[in-house]
Amino acid sequence: MTPLIRNTRRSALALATVAVLGISATAAYAAGGLAAQGGAARLSGDQTTTVKKAIDGGKARNVILIIGDGMGDSEVTSARNYEYGAAGKLPGIDALPLTGQYTTYSLYKDGKPDYAPDSAATGTAWATGTKTYDNAVSVDIEGKPQKTLLQLAKERGLKTGNVTTSEIQDATPAVQVANISQRSCYGPNKTSTTCPEAALENGGPGSITEQTLTTRPDITLGGGAATFAETAKAGEYAGQTLAQQATARGYQTVTDAAGLAAVTEADQSKPLLGLFASGNLPVRYTGPEATPTGGSLPAAKCTPNPERPATQPKLADMTKKSIELLDNKGKKGGKGFFLQVEGASIDKQDHAANACGQIGEAVDLDEAVQEALKFAEADKNTTVLVTADHAHTSQIVEAGSTTPGLTANLLTKDGSPMTIAYGTAAAGRSQQHTGSQLRVAGYGPQAANVVGLTDQTDMFFTISRALSLGGR
Repeated sequence: MTPLIRNTRRSALALATVAVLGISATAAYAAGGLAAQGGAARLSGDQTTTVKKAIDGGKARNVILIIGDGMGDSEVTSARNYEYGAAGKLPGIDALPLTGQYTTYSLYKDGKPDYAPDSAATGTAWATGTKTYDNAVSVDIEGKPQKTLLQLAKERGLKTGNVTTSEIQDATPAVQVANISQRSCYGPNKTSTTCPEAALENGGPGSITEQTLTTRPDITLGGGAATFAETAKAGEYAGQTLAQQATARGYQTVTDAAGLAAVTEADQSKPLLGLFASGNLPVRYTGPEATPTGGSLPAAKCTPNPERPATQPKLADMTKKSIELLDNKGKKGGKGFFLQVEGASIDKQDHAANACGQIGEAVDLDEAVQEALKFAEADKNTTVLVTADHAHTSQIVEAGSTTPGLTANLLTKDGSPMTIAYGTAAAGRSQQHTGSQLRVAGYGPQAANVVGLTDQTDMFFTISRALSLGGR
C-alpha cells in the first residue's frame, strides 16, 4: 500500500473507485508542475461522499454498454498520454465514477481455461453470461445457442441498438444478434462451407448477416456493406441479395453521415441499417510505422488519416444519433432501451502494430463515452458501462529504446517522447491478444457491481438486473 493511500485512509469502496474519478488537474500542477509535492495528484480531498453518491442499486430504464475492442490498460494509458498528457484525463472514460477489473479467459471445448481469448468468446461472455470457446458466437462449448442481452431486451419490449466501427458482422456486434459456431460465417457463401449446421439450406438460422436481419435491432450501424451483395440460398428471400432482402423486410438503409443525420425515427416498423464502408471503417489517425528500430527515431506526431472520408460518421455521432432515436421516455408504451457501442479498431490497429491507429480509435471511443454520459446524467435513469473484451500487445517502454520486437516513438501532448512496443509477433505478422484482467467502469443504477474483481460473465447479470431481463 502506498503512503498516499495510507495517509488518506479511504474506505475500501473508495479505494476501488478513485482511480477513474479524475476529479481535476490540481492547482499544484499549475503552480509548480509535476515535480512539486502533490503536483501529480488527481484527487482533491476525501472522495468518500462522491463515491457514495454514485452508488445506485435501483433499476435502469436504459443501459449503454461501450466496448473498446482490445482496449487494455496500456491502450487506455497511451491514448491518454498522447491526447491529453500524463496529468490529463480522458473526458469520457476517466469520468466514470465506479471502476473495477474483470477476468476475460475463454474455454477450450473440454471446458478448461484458455487464458488468451478472442473477441467472439469474450463477447459471448458478457452478451449471454456463458463462457465458450474462441470463435464461437453466443453458443456454449457444445454449440447450444444462448439468449443474448439484445434478444432478451427485445423480448421485454425495449428498443435496441448495435453500433460498431467494424463490419457489423464482426465478432463483437455479432454476439448480440446471432448464434453460430464460427465468427467468420458472415454471409451465406462462407456459412455453407464453414458453418453448415447454420446454413438456411440445411434448416439452420442462416449466416451472421441473415440472423442480424432476423433479430432486427431497431438500429444497426457500422461497416460490412460488402457481405450484403451475397445472395440468399434458401428461405423466403432465396435468390435475392441480402441488401434486397433488407429493403424487402422494411429496413431503411443509410450510407453516410448526412443520411444518418436525416433519419427521424427507427423502430420495428422501420429499423435503421447504416452501412458506412464495404469493410471496417477507416480510423482517425495515421503515423510512424512500428519497426525493429522505430523507438530510436525522433518522436513524431500522429496525423489525420487521409483515407477517412468526411462523409463517414464518427463513433460519437453514431452513438449520439442512436440514443436520440432509441430514447422513448414519455412516449406511449416506451420501456427504455439497450444499446451496445464498439470501438473496434483499437484491436485491429494493435494487431497491425499501428500506434497512431489504435490511439485515434481509443480517442474516438472516449468521445462516444462522453455522449453516453451526457445523456445519462440528464436522464438520471440510464446506466453506462465501459470496458473491453480482451487485453492486447502494446506496451509503453523506456522512451527512445528498442526491443526485440517492434517499436514506434510518438510525441505526446506534453511534448515528451512515448515509445510503444509490440512484441507478440514478428514484423509483418499479426500481433496477438494478451490475457490480463481488464478495467471495467460504470455510472448509474447497478454500476456498483463493477467494483472489485469480477468476471466478464458478471456483466451479463449486471445488465440483466438493471433492465429486469431475468437472471440472478
